Amino acid sequence: MPAGSHAAPRGKDSLSRVNKTLSSARSSFRSQVHLGVLVAWVGLLLFGTVVIWTASLSIADASFSRHLLGIGIGVVLAFLTWRFVDFSNLQNLSTVLLVIDIVLVFLPNVPGLQYSAMGMTGWIRIPLINLTFQPVELVKVVTIFFMSALGAQYHGKIDTLRDYVKLCGMLAIPFACVIIQGDLGSGLVVFVSGAIVIMMSGARKEWVLMTLALIIGLVSLMLATDSIIDGVLGDSRSFIKNYQMNRLLVFLDPEADTSGAGYNLQQSLIAVGSGGFFGKGIGNATQSTSGFLPEAHTDFVFALLCETFGFAGAFVLLALFALLMFSTIRIAIKCESLFYRLVCVGFVGMWLFQIFENIGMCIGLMPITGIPLPFISFGSSSMIVQCLIIGIIQSIWRRRGAR
Repeated sequence: MPAGSHAAPRGKDSLSRVNKTLSSARSSFRSQVHLGVLVAWVGLLLFGTVVIWTASLSIADASFSRHLLGIGIGVVLAFLTWRFVDFSNLQNLSTVLLVIDIVLVFLPNVPGLQYSAMGMTGWIRIPLINLTFQPVELVKVVTIFFMSALGAQYHGKIDTLRDYVKLCGMLAIPFACVIIQGDLGSGLVVFVSGAIVIMMSGARKEWVLMTLALIIGLVSLMLATDSIIDGVLGDSRSFIKNYQMNRLLVFLDPEADTSGAGYNLQQSLIAVGSGGFFGKGIGNATQSTSGFLPEAHTDFVFALLCETFGFAGAFVLLALFALLMFSTIRIAIKCESLFYRLVCVGFVGMWLFQIFENIGMCIGLMPITGIPLPFISFGSSSMIVQCLIIGIIQSIWRRRGAR
């Protein structure tokens, strides 16, 4: 037999073993990490980093180093959460979650921790490390866990109206606490994400429609009486502050006050429209970065993005958000635990509302609020918590077979 006649088979066996090893490694990685969520997350972080770096070239408050610090802390928390934290036990701790929720809401009122920023007192200064943080961002996450823990008790079907009202009453507690603190935007995020969890817990359609009608009626009544309270007792005693009412009036009629409350909206519309299809390019977004559009790096960051990268940039952003939410829904479908499914759906609802509200207010489709655009708006508190949510979702994917 010629020498080397067995070399080819041995070489093929070695290559086959290598391919099997690589295939096994890829399969193991995909069972531990959901690629869709990972790709969307990394893409959003990179895109947001470019946008904030662009803003930092001309906006003093848009500290690029602080933005990177928020990402760094968030990535570390996401990794630790994915690797070490099992959230399944939280479904039995609804009372504890409610207490944590309330404590977080009122934490900025604790002497020694309170920190004011831009006239608001919703921040705390963490001792020793001198880092400021907005606890209401964590309230959004804890509320989703809280409502999911309650909703999972009904095993996918809420049989009685009494149970439905009970769930709505439980959601009203953190919502009311946030509103008392004067943060209407975050309160709406808490309310919408919690309401979606209730609906996905098995609430009947007629109950949901009845609730919507009741809410519309209460809001209408509140708006009708608020002006009377404001005129008699002053703005400090009214439910809706003057600046909030002005924002609502501008939403209803954008041309009503273009030099006052409607100024931001007009400048935002100009910035979005001037970007065209491909945008003006990095450093050339004069409408957003020359002081014409206030808060271009936070509340109106979508207008900055559109002026810089145009329609193409906005399309890429929405595609990344769509991938993130679609992938999270896929994870929810794969989970055996109803609690995990509700948590994932709650996060999708939270993202969807924040994206719709932030982008909508930049183009005049929604009232102006202080709701940030996830992963894009400047703000360490929001960035850290959004990254933490990614860690939670990946942890759920890793443990999706647990009940």
